[in-house]
Amino acid sequence: MFTEYPIIHTNMWDAIWAVPVVLLIVLAAKWLFGVHSSWLSTIATVAALILSIFISHRDNLAAGIFMGFFYSGAAIGVLYSIKQSYLAYRAS
Repeated sequence: MFTEYPIIHTNMWDAIWAVPVVLLIVLAAKWLFGVHSSWLSTIATVAALILSIFISHRDNLAAGIFMGFFYSGAAIGVLYSIKQSYLAYRAS
């Protein structure tokens, strides 16, 4: 029953559009709705899972969940790396 790994078909277009969309959703939540920064990774994960399951990989639930976590991780990584780069620049 669970002896095989799911086959996940992904391409570069997923990363080109999904990560920036998740990043924009997170930034909109922060700037427009004043969401505290401790909730940003949760918002990114929920948004990425919704995008991945219902848009990118609507035929394969396992692939949608798998790639959704990657999309959210990439978006949050971009957000926090830009923040840390800015803080390092201001400190020097």
